[in-house]
Amino acid sequence: MKWHAAFKGQRMILICSLAVLVFFGVALLAPWIAPHNPVKVDLLQKLKGPSMDHWLGTDHLGRDQLSRLIYGARISLGFAAMIFVSSLLIGIVVGAVAGYVGGWVDSILMRLCEGIMAFPNLVLVLGIVGIFGPGLMQVLLALMMVQWVYYARICRNMVVSLKERNFIAAARISGSSTWSIIRRHIIPNVQRPIVVIGTLEMGWAIMDISALSFLGLGIQPPNAEWGAMIHEGTSYIRSHPELMIYPGLLILIVVMVFNILGEALSDKYGIAKR
Repeated sequence: MKWHAAFKGQRMILICSLAVLVFFGVALLAPWIAPHNPVKVDLLQKLKGPSMDHWLGTDHLGRDQLSRLIYGARISLGFAAMIFVSSLLIGIVVGAVAGYVGGWVDSILMRLCEGIMAFPNLVLVLGIVGIFGPGLMQVLLALMMVQWVYYARICRNMVVSLKERNFIAAARISGSSTWSIIRRHIIPNVQRPIVVIGTLEMGWAIMDISALSFLGLGIQPPNAEWGAMIHEGTSYIRSHPELMIYPGLLILIVVMVFNILGEALSDKYGIAKR
């Protein structure tokens, strides 16, 4: 029974990992696989149904829907990955320093984290974007500023228990510096579980980017992004609901794949989830 459960979990990880590779492959190869220019306006072809030339039809400006969905993956996935990697690096470094050094350094860094976590993420991001103005780079920076906190707190808690281990004591006795111990012994031992947990956060990052673009605070026209495409389709929800359905389904599928992958990896390695 245990063997069957392990095999099932391994198979789920493999399937979801392949799906993630396909998503990122489509995003990277968008200029070569998209059948049309995603921002080219052709009012004579507006709101056309699926055809041999436009497989998923066109939007209200005659732009090819399939091409815009493909290019939208570059924004939704690419920027979510940037937020994930940047937040992860900042969180691991801050958490490792706070947990290992302790004392007033730990107190200051953790009070900072608690202050940021006192506000709902999206509300805080909206406030930051409101200060700096709408735009994708502003959204990227705002999400990075709030996402690293969660990784820092998890990393700090792991380091507090890890620094009492014998191999850390041996490194201290051998004369290794604090930064050397953090870099060579602490970070390698906490990065895998935090990366696994971070896989679940990729889905949240994609939804946050899409939500802010839907509100008009993220990607600006005429660039394609799934949340912005849903926003543009709201005016045609009755006559052409597919303008909202296509990008909405893509967001659902991608987020679901990342969540399933994160859950499977967490179960495999016995890591507590958020």
